Amino acid sequence: MSWNPALEPDCPKGDAVDAIETLIIPRARDLGGFEVRRALPAPKRQMVGPFVFFDQMGPAEFLPTSGMDVRPHPHIGLATISYLYDGRMHHRDSLGTDSWIEPGDVNLMVAGRGITHSERTDDATQTLPMKFFGIQTWIALPEDQEDRAPDFVHSAASDLPLLDGEGKSVRLVLGSAYGETAPVPVPSEMFYADAILEAGAAIPMPDNHEDRGVYVATGAVEQAGTTYEAGQMMVFRPGDKVSLKAGPAGARLLLLGGATLNGPRYLWWNFVSSSKERIEAAKEAWREADWQSGPFHLPPSDDQEFIPLPERGPAFRKGG
Repeated sequence: MSWNPALEPDCPKGDAVDAIETLIIPRARDLGGFEVRRALPAPKRQMVGPFVFFDQMGPAEFLPTSGMDVRPHPHIGLATISYLYDGRMHHRDSLGTDSWIEPGDVNLMVAGRGITHSERTDDATQTLPMKFFGIQTWIALPEDQEDRAPDFVHSAASDLPLLDGEGKSVRLVLGSAYGETAPVPVPSEMFYADAILEAGAAIPMPDNHEDRGVYVATGAVEQAGTTYEAGQMMVFRPGDKVSLKAGPAGARLLLLGGATLNGPRYLWWNFVSSSKERIEAAKEAWREADWQSGPFHLPPSDDQEFIPLPERGPAFRKGG
């Protein structure tokens, strides 16, 4: 049983009470013509399995002279996954990685004890407006891996398992599900899948994982007689058999979850850790900006600017 139950669970009606533990309505914020919807962490749920952060980016349309322009910034204690439906994004990090991610590809960046990266849509050859739509998630690392060396792995869409049939197409992004295992190494037991459902098609949730959730990216799905629209995340009770049926316009879903960790995590700005002291040390290191001998280094191909440490960052948050 998960240590991470809903703090104030919703009360679904009818048969749904047996399956839905928590319904999350993401909070939206406008980043200047570019909307982000954050489903995790939420007041009622910090994590689903090891997934501690879940952002929907867009949909948006970027003009050639505008778009995503996230300067170098630090992370500790987590791994980030960038997954795009539309557009492309330029990733550069302190390991020397200089990589573009395109729809269906996977960028998995493991921060461990510390990494710095930037995310931009700065393609000089882009002369037409570009549609942009994607999901970025963070995985909290197991406690014994929080101080591991940083790493980066890129996997092309063509390398990921793809299951087709009965009106659905499921690409396994990370981990194991439906008898398949994605090639990208993961720090703990998990699953993460992109499912496209035609109208009326049904898909069962994997039943071999402790914690399971689904995010409706587009369209709508029905579960136990209740319809869930785009922009909603459902977290299911452990062990229940759960099936989702697409509405008349079909649906695109992100299925996610896995084994829960040994306890909740502290989150402050871009840092995640089981230890408040680790976060304080990371804050001080970034504030000092000693890129030569300190624990953080700027990306070699993007080292002319960085995001300063917030003067008044968010309060420590630790779910329970």
